[in-house]
Amino acid sequence: MPELPEVETTRRGLAPHVEGRTVRAVVLRRPDLRWPIPDALRAQLPGQRILAVRRRAKYLLLDTAAGSVLLHLGMSGSLRVLPARTPPRAHDHADLALDSGRVLRFNDPRRFGCLLWQAPGQTHPLLRGLGPEPLSEDFDGDYLFARSRGRRAPVKTFLMDQRIVVGVGNIYAAEALFEAGISPLRAAGRVSRERYVLLAAAVKRILGHAIARGGTTLRDFLAPDGAPGYFEQELAAYGRGGEPCPRCGRALKVAAIGQRTTVWCGHCQR
Repeated sequence: MPELPEVETTRRGLAPHVEGRTVRAVVLRRPDLRWPIPDALRAQLPGQRILAVRRRAKYLLLDTAAGSVLLHLGMSGSLRVLPARTPPRAHDHADLALDSGRVLRFNDPRRFGCLLWQAPGQTHPLLRGLGPEPLSEDFDGDYLFARSRGRRAPVKTFLMDQRIVVGVGNIYAAEALFEAGISPLRAAGRVSRERYVLLAAAVKRILGHAIARGGTTLRDFLAPDGAPGYFEQELAAYGRGGEPCPRCGRALKVAAIGQRTTVWCGHCQR
C-alpha cells in the first residue's frame, strides 16, 4: 500500500495540473470502489474550480467551493493526468474531465481505494480522530513520550497507530526505529523521553528524504509522471531480514508484530 511519501509525491505531481482548473464532468465507469461513490460527487462537482490539492494522512483532497473530493489510493490505485481522448484501460474507474482538455483518471485494479465527497465545513468520518501529521510542529519527542505513558503495546505498533500520528506505515516505522536504535519489540511505555526525541527526529528525516527521492517503489505504485520512487535503494531494515545489518554486520532479525513483518537488528536496536 502506498505510504505517506508516495501519497505526497502524488499530490505534488498532480497539483500543477489540476489546481485552478474547472471540472467539466465526472465520468464513473462503476458505482463503487471500496465503498459506493456518493451521488453528491457527480451532482455537485461539475462546474467547480479546484482550489487546492491537499493531503491528510494517506488521503488526497481536491478542494472546491462546493466541497472536497476525498481520494485514497488503496493498495494499487494510481492517478494520471491524461489527454481527454485517451482511451480508458482496464480498471480506469473514474475520470474528472478538466477545462484544460485533460482528465484526472483514477485506476484501481484491486478496488481497495475510495472516491468520496466531503461537504463544506465538515470533516469526513474517515478523517476524524486522526493524529498529527508527522512533518508538522505538533509531532515531536515530547508528544510521543506523553502519549506513550502506560502503554504496553510494542513501540512499532504505537508508532503505526493513526490516532497517534498519521502516515507512518510499516516501511518507515521500521526505518525510523532502526535509525533511532530502538527495538520494535520494546513496550511503548518503556521508551524514554530522550529516545522518543531521537525517534521523532528520525521519522521526520526519513519521511522528508523519501518524499524528496519520490517515495518507495512498491509493486503497484508509480508517481503521476510514470516514474518510480527511488527510496527503496536506501532501506536499512525493511525487507532485509537475514541480511547483514548495515551498522554492525550481524544478521537482521525478522518477526511479526501486529500481523506485519518486522525487521530489526538485535544488537543495534534495544
